[in-house]
Amino acid sequence: MQPIDPRVFSFLKKLEKNNNRDWFTENKKEFKAIESTIKKSYKSLFEALKVHDDVDQFKIFRIYRDVRFSKNKLPYKTHFGGSFQRRKPELRGGYYLHLEPNNASFIAVGFWDPNKEDLLRIRKEFEMDASEMREIMNASHFKSIWGELEGDELISAPRNFDKEHPNIDLIRKKQYIFTKKFGDTEVLQADFLNTVNNAFKEIKPFFNYMSEVLTTNLNGERII
Repeated sequence: MQPIDPRVFSFLKKLEKNNNRDWFTENKKEFKAIESTIKKSYKSLFEALKVHDDVDQFKIFRIYRDVRFSKNKLPYKTHFGGSFQRRKPELRGGYYLHLEPNNASFIAVGFWDPNKEDLLRIRKEFEMDASEMREIMNASHFKSIWGELEGDELISAPRNFDKEHPNIDLIRKKQYIFTKKFGDTEVLQADFLNTVNNAFKEIKPFFNYMSEVLTTNLNGERII
């Protein structure tokens, strides 16, 4: 796969110190050259993902920030980010690769912003039985790669759920994600994207389980 261009971090560090339109305009040629190699890297990861999962599109997010409703008026992001989408509606979940200097790069997988219907369905599943989810999360190999389940959560129970329920730790979550961090040196290794791809392979049991939940009712009957 296409390695990550080593110029990416040096450019983003300079951008962080000169986050203004004049500097960016003067250095746009360098940015476009780096962006082109980054697109090739994300494309090569997309092709590798297609070997073991049914992903149908990927997107690299623009460097330009939307500052209309933000207190932070800096015009440019100081990272590159891209997402990879599984084929919907049968397959759920998504992959994300974030490249940022100063050891702030990471990969993430899961459900960042489930709609209210999907979130309720997931919570109802955990209210009924979370044993399969816990078996996936607690498998030693899975845990060695992905660690603990993350995501924003409510302080207490959602409406109409028992705050004393034994699975309340899962029920009160609003996101269901796993992340893995990487240092700058790791990202610039020739085999970095292979490492990312191998980690993405290991999330499959979680994705398969959640896809099954979100495409069936509580009786296990298909709804799509």
